[in-house]
Amino acid sequence: MDFNQAALELHEKYHGKVGMVSKTPIKNREQLSTAYTPGVAEPCRRIAANPDDVYKYTFKSNMVAVVTNGTAVLGLGNIGAAAGLPVMEGKCALFKEFGGVEAFPICLDSEDPEEVIRAVEMLAPQFGGINLEDIRSPECFEIERRLEEKLDIPVFHDDQHGTAIIVTAALLNALKVVGKQLKDVKIVHNGPGAAGTAIIKMLQTAGATDITAVDEHGILYPGRPAGLADHKEWLAGVTNPRHLTGGLAEAVKGADVFIGTSVANVLTPEMIKTMNKDAVVFAMANPNPEVMPDVAKAAGVRVIGTGRSDFPNQINNVLAFPGVFKGALSVRARDINPQMKLAAVNALAGIITDEELNEDYIIPGAFDPRVVDRIAAAVAQAARDTGVARL
Repeated sequence: MDFNQAALELHEKYHGKVGMVSKTPIKNREQLSTAYTPGVAEPCRRIAANPDDVYKYTFKSNMVAVVTNGTAVLGLGNIGAAAGLPVMEGKCALFKEFGGVEAFPICLDSEDPEEVIRAVEMLAPQFGGINLEDIRSPECFEIERRLEEKLDIPVFHDDQHGTAIIVTAALLNALKVVGKQLKDVKIVHNGPGAAGTAIIKMLQTAGATDITAVDEHGILYPGRPAGLADHKEWLAGVTNPRHLTGGLAEAVKGADVFIGTSVANVLTPEMIKTMNKDAVVFAMANPNPEVMPDVAKAAGVRVIGTGRSDFPNQINNVLAFPGVFKGALSVRARDINPQMKLAAVNALAGIITDEELNEDYIIPGAFDPRVVDRIAAAVAQAARDTGVARL
């Protein structure tokens, strides 16, 4: 099937994928007077007197803003706010279809982080949560951090944390298949941008102790001659405990796990053959992964995952964000903190029983009906346990 042509036809037919639907009928004078003037004045007065009542009388309790400035859209790069709108509409549709969460796309025509922060801050009163999407690194880190400080609702950059949750859950299960422990394995991450940095943080939170990060200039370490821009200086200080130098070939030698959020075909069969026995590879560059699954298997990889739906073990963000937000919104959380993210990891990994686990089934599929509610329940409980829940 030509998905590009099919997508063009679908988007043109419906003029996008999302729209507004009235929750209440307005078919007669009484309904009009209740939904709008004069009746609508009463919930307005209640909210003015008690701001928390906005959750009771408006869509805020179950509404998320999906916000981008179009600077890092999918694999397309900096294509601008308007060109990013189809992706944001799609994200909103996934929120609704998979999690029952209402979502609205917000595409901001600015590459200035200060303008993005201010715009989201001004829009925030009507939303129960903010999902940042497709904002380039390193600006995304500062935008998220500042908004978390300013707002009393959850702010979640899905490109970072959604990916990190799914990768960590998948790796926990993959390591069960190969009989290894997270605390013992040597992990190499290639492409430490927004997603990669969050993956490294999440893996460390989950118990990983030996992670080596590699970019286009080689292994990250303090004082590297090629330099360390922005977040990579921090990464250099918290990774590479064995003080490796060199490039990807030197990093993967003797490694148990390779995780890629980089570019196609950078992990060669020759590199794989230097990895430890029963290696795990998550090659998530799209549309073409760092190594194709058949090539990886032939070179000795035991468990391979990609970002693609046409291979087993798809690392797909739709497994995380609907349940994470559903859980956070259900308790009116002020934040989505590391404990809530780790709860989502364990809930997602735990869906597959030990009896079901195998090399080609380490993570549930996107349409598994158990995923959203399991994650939502775990996230909500973690929010209560850590004191960020209002309910």
